[in-house]
Amino acid sequence: MPAVYEGVVHYEDAHLLVLDKPAGLLSVPGRGPERADCLTARVQQRWPDALVVHRLDQATSGLMLLARGIETQRCLSAAFANRAIHKRYEAIVHGRPDISDATDGWHEIDLPLIVDWPRRPRSKVDHDIGKRSLTRWKVLSHDIVQCTTRMLLEPVTGRSHQLRVHMLAMGHPIVGDTLYRPEDRAARLMLHASELRLRHPVTDEELALRSPPPF
Repeated sequence: MPAVYEGVVHYEDAHLLVLDKPAGLLSVPGRGPERADCLTARVQQRWPDALVVHRLDQATSGLMLLARGIETQRCLSAAFANRAIHKRYEAIVHGRPDISDATDGWHEIDLPLIVDWPRRPRSKVDHDIGKRSLTRWKVLSHDIVQCTTRMLLEPVTGRSHQLRVHMLAMGHPIVGDTLYRPEDRAARLMLHASELRLRHPVTDEELALRSPPPF
């Protein structure tokens, strides 16, 4: 029997939930009984009608949206497909990105991505067969002592590991990302889903949720 979800509930009504997923917990069950524990299973112990709409990587923490019932799941899945649901993340990356060509503080990285099948679950940049992948990014602050930068990341598209691979391609990998770079002694992957904006699929209310990063 999975544990009951006891984390932060940012929004709850009869149609949807917005919760915090801790780093290290799967979004949905993996293969084998040892990977059955996940956010969705814990949530369903408390809200049996909860259904997954999107996922966060196991190492990533932050806001996750779940539907309550199949009709809401269909509406929210369509909204994600139409890019009507907006997400932002905070990350700490190695180094100091060049911000000389910023527009209102925002930059873009537009590199096509595809799953690196021989090395799954990794993804990679591939200019021949990769799918268009666009990320907006903005520098928030620098840590001169640690030689790191806190950034706001906004995935316009939603490819697998998009933020992690785009930051790596920029030459500024996310701190703690042991999948894509050598161990840097960080306690965790410094990537957190911090903001979520959407229109409620039933009431049409504009929802804007925020979860401060725990790092």
